[in-house]
Amino acid sequence: MTEANLETLPAPHCAKTDLYWVLGAIPLAFIPVIATNAYQIHLANVICLNILLAVGLNIVKGFTGQVTVGHIALYAIGAYSSALLTVNFGVPFWLALPGAMVLTATAGLVVGVPSIRLEGAYLALATLGFAEAVRTILLSTQYLGASGGIGAIPEPNFFGIRLDTDARYFWLLMPITVLGVYLSFTILNSKIGRAFMAVREDPLAAASAGINVRYHKLLAFLISALYAGCAGSLYAHMPPGYIHPNNFTIIEMVALLLMIVIGGLGRIWGGVLGAIIVTIVQDISRDYYNYEYIIFGLLIAVSVTYMPKGIFGAVGQLVAERNFARIRRERAHAAER
Repeated sequence: MTEANLETLPAPHCAKTDLYWVLGAIPLAFIPVIATNAYQIHLANVICLNILLAVGLNIVKGFTGQVTVGHIALYAIGAYSSALLTVNFGVPFWLALPGAMVLTATAGLVVGVPSIRLEGAYLALATLGFAEAVRTILLSTQYLGASGGIGAIPEPNFFGIRLDTDARYFWLLMPITVLGVYLSFTILNSKIGRAFMAVREDPLAAASAGINVRYHKLLAFLISALYAGCAGSLYAHMPPGYIHPNNFTIIEMVALLLMIVIGGLGRIWGGVLGAIIVTIVQDISRDYYNYEYIIFGLLIAVSVTYMPKGIFGAVGQLVAERNFARIRRERAHAAER
């Protein structure tokens, strides 16, 4: 099969799918109404940000099989780019958001270059070094706020309405998150998504089939960086409008990896579910900060041992086993007759 043949493969998408997405997103708009306090709305906002990050990371790790631990650095670049554009240059949020995404995408291409020659643990170490280098630069550069961070980041203004509360900000975050998940499904069901999965399964076989492996590896990092830049910009402007280098540490990166591992690598809904679960666990364990590494380590160990394909993978395997058992019973009954 050549790369041209990939375009002829049917994509499981129909016009009704768009309607289902719209109808499915409507109940989410009522979360600020049914929430009992402001903190629950804030937690819903954090979940939306983590869903964007997890979906973007899944494109690199789940779709193309690239081992990266530098996604948190791209998140930081998006946040700081948007903050500096608005605070230091007076750029409005609606221009700072795409600007931050472009700058982060550029950084994503830089991160993606080693993936052409490095794989596995070597690529993980290279991206880890990049992440720590970015955090060190943020901590030591006065122009970037250094150890004091950046504050007084202006909130978005939507037709004269200031999105200065968690409830108002949720109505900006939620549609963007839904759109991000929808676009991820669109990418997965496209020619590019099928090429990503071919690269993940066997790069040599994909190359022999006419797929440009280098191009698709870089493209995966680029798309993933766009998601991270978008999430970073939204995080920077979320009330109270303050960011700090300690918001982008290795523990946050471990949490991101855990989201896609516990939900299911290569499964978009797995990343969404993992983001919800890990965010809630992280919030509950915040009072035990010194034990967060232990908690996350145990979660990773348990999920890898008992659910190596994540929650959605385990559910899918269970459904497949039941269907197989049902087919065997039906054939046995037919043979007896």
